[in-house]
Amino acid sequence: MSPDRLTGLDTSFLHLERDGAHMHVAATMIFDGAAPDFGDFKEHLRSRLHLVPRFRQKLRFVPLDQGRPVWVDDPHLNLDYHVRHTALPAPGSEEQLRTFAARVFSQELDRARPLWEMWVVDGLDGGRFAIVSKSHHCLVDGISGVDITTVLFDAEPEPAAAGNPPQWIPRPEPSPLQILGSALTERLTQPAEIVRGARALIRRPSRALAAVREAIGATGAIAGKGLAAPDSPLNVEIGPYRRFAWVRADLADLRRIKEVYGGTVNDVVLTVVAGAIGRHLRGRGQDTDRLVLKAMVPVSIRSTEQRGALGNQVTAMMAPLPVWCEDPIERLGVVRRSMGNLKRSKQAVGANLLAEMTDFAPPTVVSQAARLQSRQRFFNLVVTNVPGPKVPMELRGQPLRELMVWVPQSGRLGVGISLISYANTFRIGVATDAGLIPHPEEIVQGFEVELARLVA
Repeated sequence: MSPDRLTGLDTSFLHLERDGAHMHVAATMIFDGAAPDFGDFKEHLRSRLHLVPRFRQKLRFVPLDQGRPVWVDDPHLNLDYHVRHTALPAPGSEEQLRTFAARVFSQELDRARPLWEMWVVDGLDGGRFAIVSKSHHCLVDGISGVDITTVLFDAEPEPAAAGNPPQWIPRPEPSPLQILGSALTERLTQPAEIVRGARALIRRPSRALAAVREAIGATGAIAGKGLAAPDSPLNVEIGPYRRFAWVRADLADLRRIKEVYGGTVNDVVLTVVAGAIGRHLRGRGQDTDRLVLKAMVPVSIRSTEQRGALGNQVTAMMAPLPVWCEDPIERLGVVRRSMGNLKRSKQAVGANLLAEMTDFAPPTVVSQAARLQSRQRFFNLVVTNVPGPKVPMELRGQPLRELMVWVPQSGRLGVGISLISYANTFRIGVATDAGLIPHPEEIVQGFEVELARLVA
């Protein structure tokens, strides 16, 4: 059986990880009612792990770095390690929950085990409980991470009985020599695959010419936008500790703004983000005159057939954030025009092409490229917009009321902004380096102000 090897993109997330930057995706979920019995919860999780088999696998690295890492079954999977139980001290406020979630997020995942953890948190005020989870970015992207919640949780108050899960028999773990041998064999056969692909293109010259033209135009768009992002106080060497804050919004408000002023919901979101960041910078004494920051905006290329599969199916666009513009309506117009130009430039296609090319690059080149990216500043912050479940979810009869996701921060990225929709509501979250911005609530308050100005 051929090895289950990481893609070049997934591997790059491993290389980006270092002391101050843990490359995992996290989620915070708040439920009404008392937490389920912890033992019952673990058994519930165990009964559904066959639906996300990657959660039962761990990484093995190729000796001498002669290939990308592979996924192998972990015969020693221990849910007592991966699923944990804690309680907040009284009064159990959401601020205390955010502090706890940030502390969990600040710890590195153990690469010798499956790359995920989940915490059941009792004692939240109002008779509620929470679940805090994290998974390495090489394992999930935002979309697949949300897909996991739809697998682990239910869309009906009384879901049909799932029956007994199939018996899991871990495949034998390959030896280091076997892992090295398969990697070398793959590298030797890769040129033949490239030649076969070239022959197929030659048989269809018109299609080949069109593909080449699109690739040149798309990668040219990336090159044109790949200049260094401007200096900003948000871009400093970060430490391992994070702070979290979030705010709720009505999805209907975003859609109403879109209908009145045009553009997309994503344009409205970027407008609000630019306004809040501009407020924060000016509050710190930063001159924002003519300042346009760059936001890396992940774009999902996950097809309907790939929904529920793990791994990363994303590309990216470099979106300008006109933080100089203090008028929200004018700012929305600037964002609309900029994003329209980006879409016409096929920048996302070019980014996807470059990401796919890493699958053919030697592992040492991928490693060096990832580390170079972390040292260069091509963007100032990450803004990710994740579509969550459209229907209310439940866990063993307890309604899921709040769902928030968090993106990793690497290199000199002191701020990460996450947005997720859930059952006609919307959450905007901020993750910051604790040393740079210890109180991200200030940025969140800016979101509320800027959204209210557009709604008015």
